[in-house]
Amino acid sequence: MPQGQTVVVTGASAGVGRAVARRFALRGARVGLLARGQAGLEAAAQEVAAAGGRALAVPLDVADPAQVEAAADAVEAEFGPIDVWVNCAFAGVFAPFTEVRPEEFKRVTEVTYLGYVHGTRTALARMKPRDAGTIVQAGSALGERSIPLQSAYCGAKHAVLGFTSSVRTELLHDRSNVRITVVQLPALNTPQFSWVLSRLPRRPQPVPPIYQPEVAARGIVHAAAHPRRRQYCVGGSTLATVLANRLVPGLLDRCLARTGYDAQQTDQESRPPGPDNLWKPVDSADGRDHGAHGSFDDASHGRSAQLWATEHARALIAAAAAGALAAAGIVRATRNPRSL
Repeated sequence: MPQGQTVVVTGASAGVGRAVARRFALRGARVGLLARGQAGLEAAAQEVAAAGGRALAVPLDVADPAQVEAAADAVEAEFGPIDVWVNCAFAGVFAPFTEVRPEEFKRVTEVTYLGYVHGTRTALARMKPRDAGTIVQAGSALGERSIPLQSAYCGAKHAVLGFTSSVRTELLHDRSNVRITVVQLPALNTPQFSWVLSRLPRRPQPVPPIYQPEVAARGIVHAAAHPRRRQYCVGGSTLATVLANRLVPGLLDRCLARTGYDAQQTDQESRPPGPDNLWKPVDSADGRDHGAHGSFDDASHGRSAQLWATEHARALIAAAAAGALAAAGIVRATRNPRSL
């Protein structure tokens, strides 16, 4: 990936977005940090600067398209044309569907789905006239395989896939050099499980295996540098989930009906209701910075063999081809001893 790119990351104050911003900064990028939480944004900007990049923190709500447009204008005024736009912002509610209020379901959809729509529209308005640029959608295995207790989030992530596929075909029709790709992510150790609105009897948790947000960031930055693929999967569990859902979706329905409730809850009882981030950020100016990691560091993986293989796919294919040719040569030689 070229040094000194201008990159916009939504949801940059915490979790995956925070880790993505840091990884781009290591490549010398100029990073526009978009999120609601002022405390988180300020800390993220300091991390970007420490990693060797430049940062512009823009507080906004991605559910408001006018705010997203204004943020893009601010980033381009400060850093120049946007090369990469990464949509990461999301919200969620942990509860059975019948316990999710209509206004809560709407809010999750406005942030997690329409936030991506607004970000994509804003990016395309600037990239298409230049015929250059890349949009990366941070997806989820739950965008392919829904699970119980997260109906609003799963619905939004499914919508992101359908929307993105439609936009991709339009770009192909126009013979545009603007690229758009999706990175399907696994369960991640992010602060969302501490601040999500939950009506579960026990504290929510990611469904194991759990990965650190830096693993997701590696996958997203790799996708931004190689955006011709329509979709990437990060983590062996994500790839297995996608493949299993295509082969035996009904079996997964029954399996998740039995295991999905317990798998998303720890053994600890839920604490008394506290602040959640659905309607306003908990890392606001008078709040605290939550960083990229959640409370599951001890149970999280910092590496993914599957992602490593994706990053080194060309070298692995070349090595496999060379090995196959060598093996074929040995076989021919043993069949024709005179050639030895």
